[in-house]
Amino acid sequence: MTDAYIIPAFRGEQTFMPTSFLEIVELPDGRIELRRAEDEGSLVTLDFSEDAKAFLQGQHVEVAKAMLSVGVQMAGRMVEGEFEKDDGSRVLH
Repeated sequence: MTDAYIIPAFRGEQTFMPTSFLEIVELPDGRIELRRAEDEGSLVTLDFSEDAKAFLQGQHVEVAKAMLSVGVQMAGRMVEGEFEKDDGSRVLH
C-alpha cells in the first residue's frame, strides 16, 4: 500500500461527512479507493485496466487523485445546494 493522500471532507450543517477526513489509497491489488481516514470501508473504488495504466504511463494514481478530489468537491457543492437536480435524460461523455 502506498502513502494515503488525505483530502478534507466538506464541513457544514448537512454534509455527508461532517467532521471526518477522506483518504485515497492504492490497494495491494492495484485498485484505488476513497475512504474515511478512520474507517477501512470503501466509499468509491477505481480499477484502471492494464491498457489504461499503460496509456497513462504509470501516472494512474495521480489521475485517480484528481478524479476523486473533483468528485468530492462536486458532492460537497451538491449538498450545499449549488446545483439543481435535472430529471431529464443525460448523456455521459
